[in-house]
Amino acid sequence: MDIRTVISFLRVPLIYWFVIISVVSVILTVYDKSASWKRGRRIPERVLLLCAFFGGALAMYVTMQLIRHKTQHSNFMIPLPIFILVHMLLAWAVYVM
Repeated sequence: MDIRTVISFLRVPLIYWFVIISVVSVILTVYDKSASWKRGRRIPERVLLLCAFFGGALAMYVTMQLIRHKTQHSNFMIPLPIFILVHMLLAWAVYVM
C-alpha cells in the first residue's frame, strides 16, 4: 500500500472528523462563555485547546471572536491561528496531493 492509497482512503473520514470536532468545539466554547456569566462549572482551558488542536481551531476561533470569549487571552489567540495553519496544510496535503 503506497502513500497515495492511504491519503485517498483518509479523504472522506477527514471531512467528517473536521465537521464533528468543529461542532464540539463550538458547543464547548459557547457553554464556557455561558458558564462564565453564570459562575457555573467552566470548561478547562486544556480541553478547549485540545479540541482546537485536534481540528476545531477554525470553528473555535470564529466562535470566540463572535461571542467575544477569551479574545484577550494570548494562550488562545496565539495557538489557534497556528493550529488553523497546520490544519489547512494537512487538508491541502490530503486533498491536493
